[in-house]
Amino acid sequence: MARYFLLSFLLIFLFVPNVLAAEKVYILPIQEAITPITNSKIEKAINKAEKEGASCLVIELDTPGGLVSTTRKIVKNILSAEVPVVVYVYPSGAHAASAGTFITLAAHIAAMAPGTNIGAAHPVTMGRGKDEEMMRKAANDLAAFAKSLAKLRGRNARWAEKAVLKSVSISAEEALKLKVIDLIAENPNDLLQKIDGRKVLLANNKEVILKTKDAKTITLKESFRDKLLRLITNPNISYILLMLGLAGLYFEFSNPGAILPGVIGALCLIFAFYSMHLLPINYAGLLLILLSGLFFFLEIKLTSYGLLALVGLLSLIFGSLMLFDQSPEGLKLAKEVLFPILGSTALFFVGITFLAAKAVLRKPTTGSEGLIGETGKTLTRVGPKGGQVFVHGEIWQAISDEEIPEDTEVVVEKVEGFRLRVKRKS
Repeated sequence: MARYFLLSFLLIFLFVPNVLAAEKVYILPIQEAITPITNSKIEKAINKAEKEGASCLVIELDTPGGLVSTTRKIVKNILSAEVPVVVYVYPSGAHAASAGTFITLAAHIAAMAPGTNIGAAHPVTMGRGKDEEMMRKAANDLAAFAKSLAKLRGRNARWAEKAVLKSVSISAEEALKLKVIDLIAENPNDLLQKIDGRKVLLANNKEVILKTKDAKTITLKESFRDKLLRLITNPNISYILLMLGLAGLYFEFSNPGAILPGVIGALCLIFAFYSMHLLPINYAGLLLILLSGLFFFLEIKLTSYGLLALVGLLSLIFGSLMLFDQSPEGLKLAKEVLFPILGSTALFFVGITFLAAKAVLRKPTTGSEGLIGETGKTLTRVGPKGGQVFVHGEIWQAISDEEIPEDTEVVVEKVEGFRLRVKRKS
């Protein structure tokens, strides 16, 4: 019995250290437009991989592009990383367009899956409202940035420049042939097999040999916070939140004391403003949208015969069209979202404004004012000295400038205290 116990102990002593010393590879899926939230996720992933002593960090990239400022921050994080960063354009059908091109060029190892593409890195954010000289300067600046990254990693600097200045885009096979990337891998497992044994030079001039063949892969899950922030920084969600916020506050101000619409509206506006401070929006467009809500509200309080409602509608339309008009690909407001929401929101505000204005201008149906114009019958002779009439289901004392016989139809002209002034119905 003691021998079996001793043998088991020796086996554990021999194999457990190997298990504990097994190499780890962290995998971070990025399938979104490049925003500050993306940078936060990549920065946290690099820090975690460094802290845990991972063999490398693999970023599975699929992006239409994004913000230039955020892209530069991501590139800085990759270049200064103390752990090898592998950018893998994956799965098939994915692309590393615009900002994704710079991120791929900055990686220690750049790989692509079959059926993917890379390129088209021209700075589209500067394309509207700027003169040609400013556009040229922006393009040249990014071209130099791409060339420097390519030279740093020993990749095709000439193609990197063309990707920015001429918006060229190439397939995975072409990228490998032109030495834009290091390899093509069918899937993540194939990638780890192919990069095993490769030497990588880190920012601290430390040379690392990758040991990924039998490494344990750990996919980094997106936290609830990151999911929420990624959701609300979607331009389509941001726009919907803005419209819901305006509608909620409109209800609250129109019907003070409702509480719930005001609370929901305020929360939606807070989330919308938070997301918009992270996104490249046109602030003139945002101001026009906010003004439209004010014009719709004033239409209820002031008698403008629909003029304020019309101005509010025009402000809403132009503001919505302008809001994301200068955003890069991947951060634009989808037409499939814009036009239905714009149409329904416009109909909502116009409809509510019309009903509210109609209620304000409608003839009173209760109280003494509601009796003016009503018809009734005389119960007795009615004249300057008085008499009785039956109006609106009630018997009233009445006077008239003329003598009106009993059982004659009359019309109420005026309410004088508790007495009606009537005239013969013509």
